Amino acid sequence: MSETATTAAIGFDSPIGPLAIHERAGAIVSVSWKMPKRETDSPILAAAKAQLDGYFFCGLRHFELPLAPEGSEFDRKVWQAMLEIPYGQTRTYGEIAEAIGGNARDVGGACGRNPIPIFIPCHRVMGAGGTLVGYSGGKGTETKQALLVLEGVLLL
Repeated sequence: MSETATTAAIGFDSPIGPLAIHERAGAIVSVSWKMPKRETDSPILAAAKAQLDGYFFCGLRHFELPLAPEGSEFDRKVWQAMLEIPYGQTRTYGEIAEAIGGNARDVGGACGRNPIPIFIPCHRVMGAGGTLVGYSGGKGTETKQALLVLEGVLLL
């Protein structure tokens, strides 16, 4: 996402690397793995940063933030399904596809387009048989694994 005058951003130095949280019109619109060029204070960004601190260091299991990801209707269905995966649990691309009426490949594409990783937990989506595959943020599957381990998921 490009930073514009209508988008505010704040940096966060996390255990999985630097993160930038972006907000527009009172909602989180993206998270990226690089520090923003310019930081802006806002109550939503301060809350997001505090909740990430809680997630990484204090066992916070559920985020309470307004999210406004941009994507197709199908993408939004997938992202909603990911929001419903409880902390410390996983689902496969196929399970999500079955639940929302799609196919696993398209679900994987929507996961890769998730603009708000961590808050929309695409790291909780696994390949068939629970295999650790694909992650578009940070250091790829290494970052996905770190997030799952943080949540207590036992990986094969």
